[in-house]
Amino acid sequence: MNLKNFLIILSIFFIFSGCQTIKEKSNSIVEKENKKYGKLVGKGMSDLKIELGNPTEDYINEIGNKVFVYKTKKYGIPCERKFEINQNNIVESFTSIGCI
Repeated sequence: MNLKNFLIILSIFFIFSGCQTIKEKSNSIVEKENKKYGKLVGKGMSDLKIELGNPTEDYINEIGNKVFVYKTKKYGIPCERKFEINQNNIVESFTSIGCI
């Protein structure tokens, strides 16, 4: 095997191992995010507001539940957290997109 082929193979190896490391870190961050804000599911709307303040926006979804949307940016990357609140003012679900 000549030196050129060896360097190409070595470069490909480092690129893929770096991608795996980034994926592992992002999965860890998502897991922490879900653990932290997932605790609000089953709590009252007032607990949500105490924890996060007033939402950036809110609306009523197609089944009549309130949805609170919290938008932030970190390192220029937009983050959106949504909490669905039922008619008894209990948080039913939580989702996040782009939060690191």
